[in-house]
Amino acid sequence: MTDSPETETQPKRNIPLDSAMPDWLKGLPEQSAPYAALARWDRPIGIWLLLLPCWMGLAQMRIPTGFALIDLLWIPLFAIGAIAMRGAGCTWNDIQDRDIDEKVARTASRPLPSGDVTLQQAYLFLAAQLAVGFLVWLFLPTDAKIVALLSVPLVAAYPYMKRITWWPQAWLGFTFNFGALVGAATATHVTGATVVLYLGLVCWTVAYDTIYALQDREDDALLGVRSTARLFDEKVLTGVFIFHLAATALIFLGAYFAGAGRIGAVLSLAFLAHGVWQVSTLSKQKHGRALEVFKSNTIAGAIIVAGLVLAAFL
Repeated sequence: MTDSPETETQPKRNIPLDSAMPDWLKGLPEQSAPYAALARWDRPIGIWLLLLPCWMGLAQMRIPTGFALIDLLWIPLFAIGAIAMRGAGCTWNDIQDRDIDEKVARTASRPLPSGDVTLQQAYLFLAAQLAVGFLVWLFLPTDAKIVALLSVPLVAAYPYMKRITWWPQAWLGFTFNFGALVGAATATHVTGATVVLYLGLVCWTVAYDTIYALQDREDDALLGVRSTARLFDEKVLTGVFIFHLAATALIFLGAYFAGAGRIGAVLSLAFLAHGVWQVSTLSKQKHGRALEVFKSNTIAGAIIVAGLVLAAFL
């Protein structure tokens, strides 16, 4: 029995090995699936980790006054912006890392190294996502517009950090959590409490992205790619826990300075408890559960948002 002509001519679809929703990608139209993978829409945790700080900054600045009706606009607008800008950031990162990705088993089947998307197509897709982000930016208040623009150099430089520093996770932290400053500037303005919260979130990102980097530690060593997972070496879990502790302290202070009171203490303890669970889980199976533990940081972020929102209501 021979294959039908349709079967013979059906193009092979490359599904990235690190896709969180491979069946969803397979169900998309043939032309759109590679772009969805390029923007990491099949890995929504990155969208959450970019979006949650925006909501944190907004909620923190609403603690003294309570939420306003206009926040019903900002909350979904931040979500649209996070989807667009996270996708744009991933596209830009893959453009710059395409030669590295083709040498790593986990990333070799991504759209650029696999050839599913050409370099020109990737740049056009990047421009389309930036256009969506620009439309969101137009809606923001003037102060928030200025703050958002300050993040652009951080985003542009991020792909190169793993080549020149052992701390690309810290650079990612300063980049990914800029939404907390934008959220605060959208609500009122950036305060000292906002900056303290922001620094706490940077420490949190160092912790969770170090966990993520555990997956690639061997390949990174062969390719000369630097990371805190390699820098901390055998003491990597100690490093992760220290940054969780620093994040907890700074997040508590940010909430306290904003007037969160006891609720700020409770949210900080809950956040720390989740960090302890992460380290404890990794101590039993460091590499096998790294991705699972990394993904759980949506819960950690949700704890912070919930605490700040509750403090704004009470």
